[in-house]
Amino acid sequence: MAVYGFPEEMLQYRPETESENTGLLKDHSAPRRGSMDLPFLGMTLVILLIGLIMVLSASFARSYYESGNATYVFVRQLIFSVSGIALMLIASRVKVSTFRKFSFWLLAFSIVLLAIVPVIGVESGGAKRWIDLKITNFQPSEIAKLALVLAFSSMICLYKDKMKTFRYGVVPFVVVIAIMVGLLILEPHLSASVIILGLGAVMMFAGGTKIRWFVVVGIAVCLAVVLILPNFDYARERIDVWRDPLAEKLDGGWQIVQSLYAVGSGGLLGLGLGQGRQKYLYLPEEHNDFIFAVVGEELGFIGAVLILALFALLIIRGFWIAMHARDRFGSLVATGLSALLALQVFLNVAVVTNLIPCTGISLPFFSSGGTALWLQMLEMGIILSISRDIKDK
Repeated sequence: MAVYGFPEEMLQYRPETESENTGLLKDHSAPRRGSMDLPFLGMTLVILLIGLIMVLSASFARSYYESGNATYVFVRQLIFSVSGIALMLIASRVKVSTFRKFSFWLLAFSIVLLAIVPVIGVESGGAKRWIDLKITNFQPSEIAKLALVLAFSSMICLYKDKMKTFRYGVVPFVVVIAIMVGLLILEPHLSASVIILGLGAVMMFAGGTKIRWFVVVGIAVCLAVVLILPNFDYARERIDVWRDPLAEKLDGGWQIVQSLYAVGSGGLLGLGLGQGRQKYLYLPEEHNDFIFAVVGEELGFIGAVLILALFALLIIRGFWIAMHARDRFGSLVATGLSALLALQVFLNVAVVTNLIPCTGISLPFFSSGGTALWLQMLEMGIILSISRDIKDK
């Protein structure tokens, strides 16, 4: 029996024929898979390589200060990068239908993880966003983003033309988003909440939800933000710092002021790779969330723009793969994962340059972090898997 807005098919995956208009073919009729999209693969590896170089440059001072080994962070990132490439290549060979088969299970698993983080999570900076895996800390919000894309793609394929209705095109999606955002606020994790909201909106729009429902839900979200956000001290403080970071440059505004110093001192051509100054324990999170500030300082405006251009080309190629995907599920997944990459790059750069209030958003392929990098490489592998079924590349 169907629950309001949620059909019974959600709970059990059932392979369907092409005649049922799901866009999936039975195994016996599936064409032979081709090669992966080489431009997408090449740009991913180039960005990852540049990210590794910047991690080495940004982290050696703090690594030496904290561990006595100047390459400690870099070696860890190198290990995660190599294993991440292997994970990407493995994922690229998995059939797209397999990802759909496990999409709702992954969604349920991610919600359970988000629910237990406030209980067993590792606290840092006044927030519990990580689970200690001994070899590294893991953010369940990273799985939640991938799960959202896969599950929403499956839901859209199930609902088909019903996506134009409020009952099917709005209610179930808003319920899932509300659960995730509610659990993220408990951590608290404002940046992940913003990404989930934006990603959910992109998936609903791509699925065919009518524009008028975006207006209604958007107004409701804005009212909720205005009424709820001021009740959180950490959010109110960050907004105050964002409005005038120099007023609190020795306290809450220290990080963003040092970031602006780094970006500004880079000028047009930069100080040179490895020659940055703010990474010498002035700029917090210099090899993590604020690594783009080091990029701006050492490579200058031209270097930073070239790196952003590479990201733009990768994202555009991801959308190209989505437009040429063999079935609707693959198209939606490639759209969602490309949009996720775009959101994270934009928000990270916006934070580093003080365009928006400071939140903990990492720069994909650049910011140090093991499990986050693994998931990013897995997501690129899924897009490459979708590209294998494109006839003409």
